[in-house]
Amino acid sequence: MVSPASSGAPASALPLALVEDLAAARGAAANVVPILRHLLRSDDNSIFSDEIVARVRGLFLDVARQLVIALAGATGHAEPEAWAHQAADELAHVLADNPVFLEHFHTLALEWQWTARLEGRCGIDPVLPPLVQARMASSDRGVSAGAMDFLTAQARFCQNLRRMQLPLEELPGDLLYIALMTLRAHVGTDGQADSYALIAERSVRSRMDETRARLARMAGLLDAMGDGAGAALDIDKAGTALFLTALARGAGLSREAAIMATTDSQLPRLLLALRACGLAPGAVTATALVFHPDARLPDNRLPDASLADGCANLTPADAAALLARDGEAR
Repeated sequence: MVSPASSGAPASALPLALVEDLAAARGAAANVVPILRHLLRSDDNSIFSDEIVARVRGLFLDVARQLVIALAGATGHAEPEAWAHQAADELAHVLADNPVFLEHFHTLALEWQWTARLEGRCGIDPVLPPLVQARMASSDRGVSAGAMDFLTAQARFCQNLRRMQLPLEELPGDLLYIALMTLRAHVGTDGQADSYALIAERSVRSRMDETRARLARMAGLLDAMGDGAGAALDIDKAGTALFLTALARGAGLSREAAIMATTDSQLPRLLLALRACGLAPGAVTATALVFHPDARLPDNRLPDASLADGCANLTPADAAALLARDGEAR
């Protein structure tokens, strides 16, 4: 696995097609959050045939429902579930106004879509891929326990996303903080209301253990693999979830940015990210084709030869540096 490194290669030395494709991908990514926010806030359900938008909305509603139930517990409300059913929608809209929250839920929905799609199309196991299975069979108890922890967390993730749910315990720490502060702001600054919100916050925090969340389990599994963590870049063996985490690590991207790179408009960034991880040009093309099988020519090359060749001619360090500069420009 290759870490991002500075590069002396000037942008002018890059193939023009690659530079133009990166600019187009950057523009498409920049439009995602405002468009998605508009769709989530609209009452016209006729335009919500898209699976991703529906799932993101469901995640926001579920998180809002859990927060309202916690608040109801603090106030001693007799029917917290009924109250949550009535009050969660407004809080969900407020949460969806936060771009960091929105990006995280959007990419979780994308991850779930890829998980289901690649299972059906390629037979990639969403819960117990070969890499995890092999580590579970290890004679090292720590290794096998780490794999089992991931298995449990990933199975839970699949079940939750299928139902458009996400337990508060699975939120990263920064998003949990945003959720709790949003709840407090939403109930107002009245002394009694704020005290109830504070009690709800303490109740939620008391059951949090970020080390047990799925993202932490994946990070721990890759950490335990040490120099062998590059094996997780083989999506057939590692499965979708571990692959995406390894891709983010190897390319120096956030996990959200790595997931976004797998979408159709972001193919240039996916190729760069794979190259930044140290994959050979042939492996870069083969992995990209797992996500985009229609991007084939009779000779099995990507349709835009200049794009594929442009990435192949970059060193992993140059690819990482270009990704970093592209991220700064977004």
